[in-house]
Amino acid sequence: MHHWRVILIFLLLGFFKVSFLIAQQQPNIVFILSDDAGYADFGFQGSKEFKTPELDKLANKSIKFTQAYVSAAVCGPSRAGMLTGKHQQRFGFEENNVPGYMSISCLADDDMGLPLDQTTIADHLRKQGYKTALFGKWHLGNADRFHPTKRGFDEFYGFRGGARSYLPFDKNNLLTRNEDKLEQGFGNFSEHKGYLTDELANEAISFIDRNKENPFFIYLSFNAVHTPMEATAEDLAEFPNLKGKRKTLAAMTLAMDRAIGKVLKELKKQGLTDNTLIVYTNDNGGPSDANESDNSPLSGTKANHLEGGIRVPFLMSWANQFNDNKTYNYPISTLDLFPTFLSAAGGNSSEIEGLDGVNLLPYLKGNKTAAPHEFLYWKKENRGAIRNQDWKLIRFPDRPAELYNINEDESETNDLAAQHPEKVKELYKKLFTWELELERPLWQLRREFEGKAADRMDAYRKTNTKQ
Repeated sequence: MHHWRVILIFLLLGFFKVSFLIAQQQPNIVFILSDDAGYADFGFQGSKEFKTPELDKLANKSIKFTQAYVSAAVCGPSRAGMLTGKHQQRFGFEENNVPGYMSISCLADDDMGLPLDQTTIADHLRKQGYKTALFGKWHLGNADRFHPTKRGFDEFYGFRGGARSYLPFDKNNLLTRNEDKLEQGFGNFSEHKGYLTDELANEAISFIDRNKENPFFIYLSFNAVHTPMEATAEDLAEFPNLKGKRKTLAAMTLAMDRAIGKVLKELKKQGLTDNTLIVYTNDNGGPSDANESDNSPLSGTKANHLEGGIRVPFLMSWANQFNDNKTYNYPISTLDLFPTFLSAAGGNSSEIEGLDGVNLLPYLKGNKTAAPHEFLYWKKENRGAIRNQDWKLIRFPDRPAELYNINEDESETNDLAAQHPEKVKELYKKLFTWELELERPLWQLRREFEGKAADRMDAYRKTNTKQ
């Protein structure tokens, strides 16, 4: 009997050792998302005004994507696409879920969220044995049933809405922790003591320390540099030559960069850097008319389908797998994050029905040399855009479509629609065919505001397009 007990003990020890080794082979995944940053407002993107030393160092150890796109030009739909790996219009999340929108089924504002029949990358990584956490902005539904801890995240420290103060305390968008969540506006809540950007980094560092023996997924979802424009006096003092919103934006960006650096230093301290897949990107183009962000050399801004509204900075680092400091020039989409993360974790994204994203790993390792996407699509009500190789068509509700060769004209200053009517027809038809696959929007912008918003964006475009 004693003999069998000894054998059983050795078998169990062997099982736990093998399980531990498998867990250690799975990479940790750290996904860092900023909010409303300008395309050019980083050192690694060429800025001479802003200071981003930590992201610049990460860029030197990363693949830099020169044509990375979000799936929507505003934050809520963009995040819905990122977390599901699908065009968010496939499940009706076409527009921001914020007050001022109306639902086709009379939903209350808080009831506008990521439909419960959609699974997130966090759901799937948990099945792969990952500990998962979200720190910061959610913006995928305020009602309790949409809460991050019900959408695949083991831990949550952040806020449900789209924007909040960086300072304590914002009663309109409470900062909550885990189960201090289901009575928003009442009961318990967790309030930070200092500047929120720093506090979110501290929460991520704590999570790393507590989970360093297991594979983990961190979604570090900064509200920086979204409005309100709030910065510390110390950070403002770093930019004596800037003024107004531009100065505040630079200070907010520096604070975010410092916070990212603290998280990366913690990974190094724990010996996890080599086996951690790190992605940094932004949720949409910078709203230059609101926060004075700089999207140059791109035309356009947040909320429209010009390059400045949908192309974003994008870095990916994985020391064990990728060569340092190279660029990837084919167009990619943030929809690709879902299958890429899942594949890195040992999962099989091909088993998941309906994904629009592509696993980027074979392309980045050189196993596949073609472009990951033949077509990329965008849609917001009757506005839309499609990219096919170097060609991009933008459709408007009130004037003829425009056609650009992005490879030759990334600033979109030379409309080629009149010279290439057959290409316009081809892409217009392809865009329409794609739209037939989509669901009706679950909510839409109230019509009395829609025209004014579109007019404002078009006016901005005309005055800010480089000539």
